[in-house]
Amino acid sequence: MEEQVRIYCRNNGQTISVPMGATLEDIYPLTGLQLERAPVLAHVNNKVEGMHYRVYNPREVEFLDITSTSGLRAYTRSLFFVLCKAVHDLYDDAKVSIDIPVSNGYYVDLRLDHPVTLDDAGRIRRRMQEIIDAALPIHRYETTTDEAIRMFTELQTFSKVKLLKSIGRIYTTYYEIDGYIDYYYGALLTNTSQLYLFGLEKYYDGLLLRTPSAEHPDELGEMTHQDKMFGIFKEHHRWQDILGIRAIGDLNEVIDKGYTSQLIQISEALQEKKIAQIADEIARRRSASSSLNPQLTIKVVLIAGPSSSGKTTTCKRLSVQLAVNGIKPVPISLDDYFLDRDKTPRDAKGDYDFEHLHALNLPLLNEQMTALFRGEEVELPRYNFQAGKSEMSGRRLRLHDDEVLVVEGIHALNPELMSQVPQEQIFRVYASALTTLLLDHHNYIPTTDNRLLRRIIRDYKYRGVSAVETIRRWPSVRAGENRWIFPYQENADAMFNTAMLFELAVIKRQAEPLLEQVPENVPEYAEAYRLLKFLRYIKPIPETQIPPTSLLREFLGGSSFRY
Repeated sequence: MEEQVRIYCRNNGQTISVPMGATLEDIYPLTGLQLERAPVLAHVNNKVEGMHYRVYNPREVEFLDITSTSGLRAYTRSLFFVLCKAVHDLYDDAKVSIDIPVSNGYYVDLRLDHPVTLDDAGRIRRRMQEIIDAALPIHRYETTTDEAIRMFTELQTFSKVKLLKSIGRIYTTYYEIDGYIDYYYGALLTNTSQLYLFGLEKYYDGLLLRTPSAEHPDELGEMTHQDKMFGIFKEHHRWQDILGIRAIGDLNEVIDKGYTSQLIQISEALQEKKIAQIADEIARRRSASSSLNPQLTIKVVLIAGPSSSGKTTTCKRLSVQLAVNGIKPVPISLDDYFLDRDKTPRDAKGDYDFEHLHALNLPLLNEQMTALFRGEEVELPRYNFQAGKSEMSGRRLRLHDDEVLVVEGIHALNPELMSQVPQEQIFRVYASALTTLLLDHHNYIPTTDNRLLRRIIRDYKYRGVSAVETIRRWPSVRAGENRWIFPYQENADAMFNTAMLFELAVIKRQAEPLLEQVPENVPEYAEAYRLLKFLRYIKPIPETQIPPTSLLREFLGGSSFRY
């Protein structure tokens, strides 16, 4: 009799017996589950595994579909694989880089022997659909890392070769579709036919690969104009070309050769130069407008960005550069303009929604800003968080000609925030950690991972919050960003990327011990395990090498700025 294994299905609370060695794909029909959407992967003992995964011991399993974060990642990675195969089938010597997330899709840097055309986009799109319609199995294999390096060397995919050589593992997993092999970080689907929806468009000098919307998986994410965002990514690619670092394998090589000091110095200098350029632009506009119409000169700098983007340090470093230009920065906190707690909007669960725009006293904010800009004196409010009440602070302020208000907050790019203030008097800055480093040319690194790692460290170090709690709260934080921050990114007069090329190698040392404390028996373990697995690709850099003015010090500690 065939040996059986006991499986507890978390979806329906049932325990079943399955043949030893059965895949998750084999097990799903045996559970009696009828999910609205077919599962694309599962949590197995709170680790994400693809449907290829085989069970040989008792396990707890929770099947996940595309509406889950992990499921959408697997779907997207599988689309990357099909795209790369389609290009391989159509063009000799073509090079593909799955690059930056932009316009609700992914920019694809496609290098052909000619500029990318609309016809190229159409040909690749049709070939991808043919591969999907053929219902080709996506096979998963494990081999020695030496053998994988040999295979990828023959294919001239050198970013993978560098990565595999640098991580020191004995075995490596790779995937295959109809003879085409590739390496992917994380689980894939089991068949191309599961890819029911995608889009591929000509986009600037490359392509835009469009994926199902996370909120509405039967629809593609809406294409949005993100020219400024795309420009800041391209700028950072130019910086990477200067440093010769495009992927994690390049970074590991630099670390192994002992060149980290130069890497840090140049990266920090490039970032400081960008901040100085923003300050110079503010000064230029103030100078130009003051000679034409003093009433329309810039009098407030608004700085916005998502959680753990480094807004606070950006604010402080920009203030220094404004002072260098002869402009005195006057900081104001939007938090002091909160409404009394009983007047705060509530979310769908009935809880106070402090991230809601209308949690702020917008009439008072606009009234005081316009009064200050007219040269009048105002008494600023102060929010008593313990009492949940707005109070007058006793701090009186009058704005002088050589001063500019500097205001940091998540709503700073929302035009409704200061709708009664002449827009010519406002300069808006968007700051975020936009990761431009790739794992390899077919595996991008989500920018949200960078910010989540920063937040895990900061929450533990300064707020006494565990990694479990930070990970648990993260989806709610992201939902607030999607509603209140990301739709207004392109309103910025300037964008500033706070991510550093060497950053992950530095924060690795503080993040790993915190992630390792997440117990296996909680749902947050899946995310902690995924982040740990990712960080193990990266060689560490001691944090002692980064300067006290570095933006990373906001999270790691040891900053020369006061917070």
